Amino acid sequence: MKLITAIIKPFKLDDVRDALGDAGITGMTVSEVKGFGRQKGHTELYRGAEYVVDFLPKLKLEIAVPDDRAERVVEIIRETAASGRIGDGKIFVTSIERAVRIRTGEEGDQAL
Repeated sequence: MKLITAIIKPFKLDDVRDALGDAGITGMTVSEVKGFGRQKGHTELYRGAEYVVDFLPKLKLEIAVPDDRAERVVEIIRETAASGRIGDGKIFVTSIERAVRIRTGEEGDQAL
């Protein structure tokens, strides 16, 4: 099993969720996060005063999938979340050692 963690721009969530749904991915966890990479924030003007926004709002998606579906999920997120501009985000793929469904006690792929 793999855990796919994607950091994306907030306005891309609906497109990514719809594309994953069309591919049969039924569950994900979404968290509002803030951060920066090479983008390094930006300067904004508010009531005549300039200030630096260091941490930009992003969304963090966490999706657990069987090994054989991981590559397709990464492709879908990459294609759907891309705007072609700096700050589109990152995708991380890590191994899941064990998964247990709390309600039934099912383990492994059945728990997903």
